[in-house]
Amino acid sequence: MNTQLNCMSECFEAPVIASSAMSATRPLYWSVRREVWENRSVYVAPLAVAAVLLLAFLIASIGKAVLTQDPAGKVAALSEPISFAATLLMLTAFIVGAIYCLDALHGERRDRSILFWKSLPSSDLTTVLMKASIPLLVLPLLCFVVVLATQWVMLELSTLVLVMSGIRPATLWAGLPLFQMEVVLLHALTVLALQHAPIYCWLLLISGAARRATILWTVLPPLAIGVGENIAFHTSYFGSLLKDRLFGFAADAFDLRAQGHVLTGPHFISLTQLTPGKVLGSPGLWIGLGLAALFLAAAARLRRYREPV
Repeated sequence: MNTQLNCMSECFEAPVIASSAMSATRPLYWSVRREVWENRSVYVAPLAVAAVLLLAFLIASIGKAVLTQDPAGKVAALSEPISFAATLLMLTAFIVGAIYCLDALHGERRDRSILFWKSLPSSDLTTVLMKASIPLLVLPLLCFVVVLATQWVMLELSTLVLVMSGIRPATLWAGLPLFQMEVVLLHALTVLALQHAPIYCWLLLISGAARRATILWTVLPPLAIGVGENIAFHTSYFGSLLKDRLFGFAADAFDLRAQGHVLTGPHFISLTQLTPGKVLGSPGLWIGLGLAALFLAAAARLRRYREPV
């Protein structure tokens, strides 16, 4: 009898546990959907850049390939823009993420919509985490999908040009390690999001703290620290750290030096050049993530007490 009662209690407890887990994640999920719907630049900007890239590819690269008589030159002219598209879209994602973070908390105070969102059953920490997930998770995934679609369209157009020129398309496809390129892209986007996490979270903190002139408050503290260090100690360590945080992710993400210390091109990065162990073992990465957590906690606390501007 006791066994039957225990079995019945476990059967009733399982749906309760599942529903509680769903109720804990559902507000964050719908908050992310709402944020993407309200900030259409999150997906419009990458799509617009991809459209411009395809137009430029049609005009410049295909025109060059048609005019080039050498088959190897045709293949090179068509394959080079494929890797350039990924780089430009990654830069676009970073710019969109920075602009979004700078306006994420300040915008809802400016238009007084914070009064409405605070009336909903969603904590300040959930809201801040949701806003941080846009540049750290949503934009990298969206960038990955857009890059895949853009490269696929470029490959199809390149195949059509080669067929019209009487060249076998297999020459182009054989020279492009597509699977390796996508794995490298996914690795680069992951490392880039981790490296830029403290920057995005700092922008969120400024967005929630400043009453106006958020760009000015974003730039002034780092600039004051850098200038003060240079005047007091005649060094520029802070500026170097900030520069590495912004632009130096490739040195940790990839082994860019081939045999003979010759830099390889970004189009030819192979899986053997990925260095995830170096990334995860970098103290700077974990210090940056710790700072990002502190910035997020401070932003959530500020949102609790901030009023509309």
